[in-house]
Amino acid sequence: MTIGSPAPKEGKTKSRKNKTVVDENVPLLPKTQETDVKFDDFNGASFSGAVFNLSTTIIGAGIMGLPATVKKLGMVPGLLAIIFTAFLTEKSIDFMIRFSRAGNLTSYGNLMGDAFGKFGKALLQISVIVNNIGMLIIYMIIIGDVISGTSSSGTHHSGILEGWFGVYWWTGRTFVLLVTTLAVFAPLVSFKRIDSLRFTSALSVGLAVVFLVIAVGISIFKIISGGIEIPRLFPIITDAASCFELFTVVPVLVTAYICHYNVHSIDNELEDSSKMQGVVRTSLALCSSVYLLTSFFGFLLFGEATLDDVLANFDTDLGIPFGSVLNDAVRLSYAAHLVLVFPVVFYAMRVNIDGLIFSSSRPLVLDNLRFALITIALIGVIFLGANFIPSIWDIFQFTGATAAVCVGFIFPAAITLRDRYSIATKKDKILSIFMIVLAVLSNAVAIYSDAYALIKKNKK
Repeated sequence: MTIGSPAPKEGKTKSRKNKTVVDENVPLLPKTQETDVKFDDFNGASFSGAVFNLSTTIIGAGIMGLPATVKKLGMVPGLLAIIFTAFLTEKSIDFMIRFSRAGNLTSYGNLMGDAFGKFGKALLQISVIVNNIGMLIIYMIIIGDVISGTSSSGTHHSGILEGWFGVYWWTGRTFVLLVTTLAVFAPLVSFKRIDSLRFTSALSVGLAVVFLVIAVGISIFKIISGGIEIPRLFPIITDAASCFELFTVVPVLVTAYICHYNVHSIDNELEDSSKMQGVVRTSLALCSSVYLLTSFFGFLLFGEATLDDVLANFDTDLGIPFGSVLNDAVRLSYAAHLVLVFPVVFYAMRVNIDGLIFSSSRPLVLDNLRFALITIALIGVIFLGANFIPSIWDIFQFTGATAAVCVGFIFPAAITLRDRYSIATKKDKILSIFMIVLAVLSNAVAIYSDAYALIKKNKK
């Protein structure tokens, strides 16, 4: 992925509505960095490549928190909430694409800048940076949980290396994450064009499916053998506090579907940009199916013992043949998936950091030193965060209730209400108001509930 975006060859500009693809195609890149840096050997990304890249952006760490979400809400409301969030996500992306087409805008940042000026653009950049740093820290925490183990719930759950070899300094979390960062993440984040990651994206989606197939297979085997109880269908509400606690799932649901920051970059590299709506709907249908199956069978399998990170549950005796092998296969497949998702999310974060801090500089693709320094600094922050923040639920609550909800719902809805090109229908505006009100109220309650629980915990 490069800051200079590919220029479509002659004959393909029609399908791209005659827009010239230049550096502004990179999301949120300031106009002072928009120059004619082209890739003449790149003819545009395919429909399948775009679907894989967008699906990879969506299916990240959020899926690991969804079984715990269903545990809090109960099976029926939990699954309905996942479907409803997918619907809102599709609508919010549709708003973005329609207003981008109307204004011939090729980045989310330019879209926000067009509607709300420099302040709006900067606010979006900051939100994307906060959200993506939080998500990448979550990825690294989960990888550490899988390989080295975790004690965030109060009970130690062994990682794969601990289970295989025992407890040694080289099976410890810090050493494992350091090696993973240097040997795996560093090479992957060096790509400068998002379509360069289409093969790793396809592999990452495949690994997520492998994880799902194994988890579903285990659940079905246990159902047949009578080893699974009927799951709780509805939430347990005993008082006002327990009611407010239900809202803590909202940031997790929001985070699970966040992909908006990569929509424009994928659209700009798509061979035929008129197919972008199809890309979005196909990706959301694929991801929603994976989410529903993972949530249903994850909660069905572990019940009330479901952890915030469901992968950590796969260190127990499942009571089935080859249980330990299947446990390791589930955890390794999804850890590998997150490794491959990492550079896709990192891409947007690095571009936003550069656009926010170095708005007057030349394109990042032309400055290898700046590219390397930003990359190293961001990797360092993520590595430290993963070692000092114990639970993914804490980050879900912070980023999901603040930056993620702004990027995914509040900003697209606000752009629609601003309606600079008079293309929004009455239905669009009503839905936009609903999105903003729902997002603000539900996340405000979630933050209040988290703060109340934290204060109550500290008083004990």
